[in-house]
Amino acid sequence: MNPLPILGQGTWNMGEDPSARAAEVAALRLGLDLGMTLVDTAEMYGEGGAEEVVGEAIAGRRDDVYLVSKVYPHNASRAGVRAACERSLRRLRTDHLDLYLLHWRGGVPLAETLEAFERLRDEGKIRAYGVSNFDTDDMLEAAALPGGSGIAANQVLYNLVQRGIEWDLLPWCRERGIPVMAYSPLESTPAGQTPLLTRPQLGEVARRHGVTPAQVALAWLLRQDGVVTIPKAVQPAHVRANRAALDLAPQLTADDLALLDAGFPPPGRRRPLAMR
Repeated sequence: MNPLPILGQGTWNMGEDPSARAAEVAALRLGLDLGMTLVDTAEMYGEGGAEEVVGEAIAGRRDDVYLVSKVYPHNASRAGVRAACERSLRRLRTDHLDLYLLHWRGGVPLAETLEAFERLRDEGKIRAYGVSNFDTDDMLEAAALPGGSGIAANQVLYNLVQRGIEWDLLPWCRERGIPVMAYSPLESTPAGQTPLLTRPQLGEVARRHGVTPAQVALAWLLRQDGVVTIPKAVQPAHVRANRAALDLAPQLTADDLALLDAGFPPPGRRRPLAMR
């Protein structure tokens, strides 16, 4: 599997409002133009609507895109995974996914889902497979199953506020070379609010560099070894700001990082995996 780009584009909440479709497509295309070639989506987002938006956005440039989608847990049986994948491929207007994830754990045995993933990979419908919202115990269980060694990524909630994975999950994945994909990198609420960005420490680092607090929050994630970040943006200025965070990341100083740790302390004990 090729390395995942460390900065991509998320699509949560896309495909839900037909009047926003043109702007969503344009934003994704701009992101691709700026080099953010990983696009993350899921059959759950807009019940397929986000995949349709992505399909339109990547039309004619599929070879430039690292395409990720996710399957509902209730579709994670042998037959269900195949049918769900084929529906996603139709909506995305492509013949393969670069990475296919189990969105979260459900009632279907993991061994069955992994078997279905392996079959799809063998048939060329997916290039790689992985999981999402898996804690350390889940990863240990999956790794011990047939097909578990093929898990190529784990997508979880991770940002300056939600740092619990640093205690055990992130080190475990790093040791095995399994990338962690960080969703909700700005800790946005379902209503679209981002209280994280009002923290004074974040504001101070932003002032030092002449950037926005959101860019600092993204840059902090982009510095984390083995972590892929997938912010969502619809406004062109927001897309460009996200891309600029990649250039900011290496400019953060030891003093900047210490100030962020003071405002957003790393975990001092094991915590249950946060999910959204």
